[in-house]
Amino acid sequence: MTVLIAVWGVSPGVGKSTLCAGLSRWLTDAGLRVDHFREEEILTRPQFAGVAEAFKTTGTVDLRTLITASAEFVDSVLASGDDVVIADALVPFVPTLLAMGYGEETIDAFMTDLTEVLAPVRPVMVFLDGNGEATLSRAARREGAQWLDWYVGKLARYEVSPPVADVASAVKYLLRERAVTLDTVGRKDWGLAVIERADELSQGEVLRAAQRSLRPWLDKAVTHE
Repeated sequence: MTVLIAVWGVSPGVGKSTLCAGLSRWLTDAGLRVDHFREEEILTRPQFAGVAEAFKTTGTVDLRTLITASAEFVDSVLASGDDVVIADALVPFVPTLLAMGYGEETIDAFMTDLTEVLAPVRPVMVFLDGNGEATLSRAARREGAQWLDWYVGKLARYEVSPPVADVASAVKYLLRERAVTLDTVGRKDWGLAVIERADELSQGEVLRAAQRSLRPWLDKAVTHE
């Protein structure tokens, strides 16, 4: 039994990558075979190379291409024999779809197809919730003085809705991204664990909260039921 843990959050800086690393160590120490799919690896993993290149050059990707790439990803996971895949900001692609201008009805239909494709790896999302303005500030402190301008500019170029022109409007847009992500995943056959006020918790507290939430899904991977 393979479990796909998709880690997302309210904004950059909320601690997704730190949590993914912690979960990977925890599960590896428990004797499971773990594949840690880092956020930047969508550019290098062969299943998603075409997706990344298309989005980079044209700003859009055909939805069937995303589904095909996801099916190839599932096939590779099953062939590997891994017990758990930890995916940092990969599926369900909601921020990417919003950036490409797709509406919520189209995203919901896409999610129905994606959920069917991912069913063999039993997807569960861990969503780190919190204050978007605070987490963006934390990301800016980590990444350097120019990062926040770059991030706001990136969102503005995508012409997302509501439109982004400054930090305040970026926070407002991220609230929509959060709402669409949680609503869409919540209505599909995924596991969903929301870690509330993650920006106010220590790294250890976030990890322990995620561990508690994930145990019902991970117990099946441990026992191979």
